[in-house]
Amino acid sequence: MIPIYMDQHIPRAITEGLRLRGVDVITAYEDGADKMGDAELLDRATKLGRVLFTQDNDLLSECARRQKEGIPFSGVIYAHQMRVSIGACIHDLEIISKAGEVEDLSNRIQFLPL
Repeated sequence: MIPIYMDQHIPRAITEGLRLRGVDVITAYEDGADKMGDAELLDRATKLGRVLFTQDNDLLSECARRQKEGIPFSGVIYAHQMRVSIGACIHDLEIISKAGEVEDLSNRIQFLPL
């Protein structure tokens, strides 16, 4: 199973929907990391062995930089705020979490919808 780390901009409904489905989720707010910048947030998720879920397209630039420079990170799942519904996010994140391992997304960006 892939544990997920929610960045500070994710709607609570997604987090709660995933928890109701048995997905291991922690939020940046719960972790005291809600004021961190993109690089620090990605480092925190990696340190905790969790894949970061975000709807912040600026974070994609940080991922691309790390990929280019060979700096490891545990992986990012990205969904555009206006193009993927809350229900679709919950559905796809549940599938990803329950069907894989953290290593499957290591140093990668997975875009939603699947």
